[in-house]
Amino acid sequence: MAIVAANSADYLLLYMATMAAGLVSVCVNHKLPRETVAHIMKDSAIKLAIADAERSALVSALVPTVPMEQIDTLLDPDTSEGPFEPIDMTPEEVAMVLYTSGSTGLPKGVPLTHGGYLWATGATPEQRPGIEGKKVIIAAPLFHMNGLFSAKMVMINGGTIVLMTSFTGRGYIRAIDRQRVDMVTSVPTMLALVMRETEELAKADLGCVTTAVTGSAPSTPEFFEQMHRLFPNAETANSWGTTESGPLGFGPHPEGIAKPMGALGFPRKGLEVKFIGGAETGPTQGVLHIRTPALMTGYLNREADTKKRLIDGWYDTGDVMRRDDNGFVFFVGRADDMFQCGGENVYPGEVEKLLGQHPDVAQACVVPVPDEIKYQLPVAFVVPRPGTRPTEDVLRRFALDNGPAYAHPRAVWLVDELPLAGTNKIDRKVLVDRAVAAYAREGARRV
Repeated sequence: MAIVAANSADYLLLYMATMAAGLVSVCVNHKLPRETVAHIMKDSAIKLAIADAERSALVSALVPTVPMEQIDTLLDPDTSEGPFEPIDMTPEEVAMVLYTSGSTGLPKGVPLTHGGYLWATGATPEQRPGIEGKKVIIAAPLFHMNGLFSAKMVMINGGTIVLMTSFTGRGYIRAIDRQRVDMVTSVPTMLALVMRETEELAKADLGCVTTAVTGSAPSTPEFFEQMHRLFPNAETANSWGTTESGPLGFGPHPEGIAKPMGALGFPRKGLEVKFIGGAETGPTQGVLHIRTPALMTGYLNREADTKKRLIDGWYDTGDVMRRDDNGFVFFVGRADDMFQCGGENVYPGEVEKLLGQHPDVAQACVVPVPDEIKYQLPVAFVVPRPGTRPTEDVLRRFALDNGPAYAHPRAVWLVDELPLAGTNKIDRKVLVDRAVAAYAREGARRV
């Protein structure tokens, strides 16, 4: 059964009720193009959809569709046909299908089991004292793992969800202030937009926040310093997980060693990790392969993609990670994002971290453009911090002075904001297209 709707309490009630009834939930990203939504409906063999009024037209011509506005009546015990006993599902049965963001090609369906998510929601025991009795704001869309799993963790640990229908920087600030939120969940791009709302921040008191969690995209140590300024009384955390292997991967060190700034954490109990392309012990760097009890059995109707990513029971995350002497893991970049410039490997995430160290940079995104000599060249889109206006030459010189010459951006464009995909992550494909056109038009900036 498909759920096609904006965030709401009814969305969560419906999601839980669907699984209790022994059905499979498919949480559809309604921000995707109509033809992509149609692909998801067909690929997952949807028989019924429940959609809110604004999004019903996306699916009503494809399958029988029930208005979300009728859910209160459908779930009301006074108007139902009698008592309902939840179906007793076995651990290996599929509970839901979530679709990957589809930044390259069509989204892929990821079947996830009841047993896997019972394990995942119980694998973070340190969360209970952090959430129980607390207010937690969730503004990420519930069709995305970040928002959906955060909501589960709040419910299972006895907290209160402050749920936003959709995210805006001003709305997020006001909700935290007015509801006196204790814990915030986010992706980095959301907080970057919040930090730009200087007038709204000046009117608000965010001292109520004691825990600030961000994830689903890489963050720099400098970004966490900005988070500390945004939430001065909060302990900050960098989360990581994938839809395919479960929404969590790293946590506290078992020996109580303090987590370094920017680290994802130490591999959680029950997880197995290995780094392909580096040494297997001690400090290493490579593509992270992971095995967890929540691991998918394979992509839906995608045998070739399954064989590419599931190798002897290990999931190839495509994330390049680095491990330090204490076993803490740091995100380096996406292997898929890596490109070559003059024979050297360029990881956009590393260049973005470098640019993020400049005091005038709030956000940066680095993408490649084609070049006849070097094959590909890095270029950057930069969102300046409020009240600043760095020049392109200053930022390019900063990259040259503080990083490898081959990785410095050959062009830098200052922008008010970076385009977001439906999951609130930066839409790199849009920026690649924009960069190729602009670079061809304007030419190289040589140093």
